[in-house]
Amino acid sequence: MSKSISGFSKLSKSKKIDWVVDTYFSNKEEAKTIIKQYWNANDKLQQLHDEFIENTITNYYLPLGIAPNFLVNNNLYTIPMAIEESSVVAAASKAAKFWLNRGGFKTEVISTTKIGQVHFTFNGDYNILKKYFQHIKPQLIANAKPITKNMEKRGGGILDIKLIDKTNSIANYYQLHATFETLDAMGANFINSCLESFANTFKTEAIYFDGIKDSDIDIVMSILSNYVPECLVRAEVSCKVEELNEDPNVSPEDFAHKFIQAVQIAEVEPYRAVTHNKGIMNGIDAVVLATGNDFRAVEAGVHAYASRNGSYSSLTHAKVDNGIFKFWIEIPLALGTVGGLTGLHPLVKLSLEMLNKPSAKELMMIVAVAGLAQNFAALRSLTTTGIQQGHMKMHLMNILNQFNANDNEKTTLIEHFKTNVVTHSAVVEAIENLRR
Repeated sequence: MSKSISGFSKLSKSKKIDWVVDTYFSNKEEAKTIIKQYWNANDKLQQLHDEFIENTITNYYLPLGIAPNFLVNNNLYTIPMAIEESSVVAAASKAAKFWLNRGGFKTEVISTTKIGQVHFTFNGDYNILKKYFQHIKPQLIANAKPITKNMEKRGGGILDIKLIDKTNSIANYYQLHATFETLDAMGANFINSCLESFANTFKTEAIYFDGIKDSDIDIVMSILSNYVPECLVRAEVSCKVEELNEDPNVSPEDFAHKFIQAVQIAEVEPYRAVTHNKGIMNGIDAVVLATGNDFRAVEAGVHAYASRNGSYSSLTHAKVDNGIFKFWIEIPLALGTVGGLTGLHPLVKLSLEMLNKPSAKELMMIVAVAGLAQNFAALRSLTTTGIQQGHMKMHLMNILNQFNANDNEKTTLIEHFKTNVVTHSAVVEAIENLRR
């Protein structure tokens, strides 16, 4: 039976495990064995993992796969992908190979501006507040110099600060809306430190300004935004329609027509758009995670961007223009290649080295390409053979492992399903027949 505990965080790791095992598991020895199986044999490496988060009891592994043959702006990449879902890496690899001899992927970073806000209330005359902001703005920037000086040496820093009136939404609610350039860092800690400095200066200096009392300004919170519509990257593939000739059963013209229709449906139908974009994020999240970046922040910002026009819509677009098939994505990605896990996690360092130690801008382009490739592969399957044929064949091994198939059984059943439709029930039936 579940029970509360006080002082849990102060317990040693072994005591934490003892409490969890004693409280929640009927087979205590089996639970403890599983927990310890996933520890790293290297004590120093295990300690590193233990200290990433709080109350660690073990590690949770995801496969790290690679997708080769990505030609991006005439540079060849092998892209690392950390993900548990079958067929994602295979689909990305297949799309990369398809476009390898058709010019590859073309990418550009449109902008890299990131955003943070100081949220506050003001009980007073807006015109006085506006005058105060104009007066204090240079000091807000000057007082943050101890935080920004190193970033400024590298060419980044605070770009601007604006006063935003939000009183139409909430009474007395205003913002200091700040924009930043953080170069190769994702910049969350840098931005939040700057914002807290702004808030402190803005509040403490207000009492010296004529017409404002100490109680007039109340700082609610200071925090960066993961919505980064001005931190944009574009990736595109294109070729002559007649070069879309990989499937002998489908003419290139029919393929292009149906593919574009599928994209158009995702542009206007939110029910389809969510699944369409989820497929894009299969590729994006896998690379974001492999390179030690925050995939939750990326997800939140991307989905907000997909809704920016008032209805949730496709992140990718396609058309035929003068006989040229074009397929592209424009997406907000706030990524870093320094700081955070990038210098700590050994596999993150390995992944970044595999990508030739990219800058943040280069990583933005690579990640966008992974999303576009994943979406191309999914739409190609959906509009030709159907998604399940390839996906279920990749899922076959998971089903076999679920039923503890041995090596001989796996070999026999993989051969069997080369010419038979893979469904969960069909695999179960085949295993049972084989074991009889």
